[in-house]
Amino acid sequence: MLRDGLRSLLEASGEIEVVGEAGDGRAALDAIERLKPDVVLMDISMPGLDGVQATEILHERLPALRIVMLSMVADAEIIYRALRAGAFGYLVKASAGREVVQAVRTVQRGKRFLSEQVSEKIVDDYAREVRKKSPLESLSGRERQVLQLLAEGRSAPDIARAISISPRTVETYRERIREKLGLRDQRELILFAVQHGILPPR
Repeated sequence: MLRDGLRSLLEASGEIEVVGEAGDGRAALDAIERLKPDVVLMDISMPGLDGVQATEILHERLPALRIVMLSMVADAEIIYRALRAGAFGYLVKASAGREVVQAVRTVQRGKRFLSEQVSEKIVDDYAREVRKKSPLESLSGRERQVLQLLAEGRSAPDIARAISISPRTVETYRERIREKLGLRDQRELILFAVQHGILPPR
């Protein structure tokens, strides 16, 4: 429903063409690399591969691409991660209906766009108080992939097939992730994933 609504708003502007869409992170990567759009609206919480990781990959492969991150929340740490990954804009879904066309136009011109709800206070507070490394920074890219799939409730064999490693290696990653992040069980892992924007709020 969100994608349909955003498509209608963008096409109604008369100057923006929607060339494709995808329902998960990996499908998004494939579609973007195939279609090579000027601007991408990227949901921060997607199955398989979250928006921040997808943005990091795209920023390396297609540095001229402009990405606007879509999120349910205006959380300072998540905003910081998105912008550092290479996003040019950050749009809160609650206001996306009235801001999405402006966001696409703005980043297409090479300028940053932050949703109205992303106030200077949030960014200033984060810069002052949360300059410490995010706990996610202690994880490798592969560990972050495994963390997301574990948080989604995938089994070790399923994760092994999805990212082409052995189930035993998945278990090794699971233990390493729990140790690095100080997580005791699956409930804490899921809570951590929600708090850090890897999974949407439940």
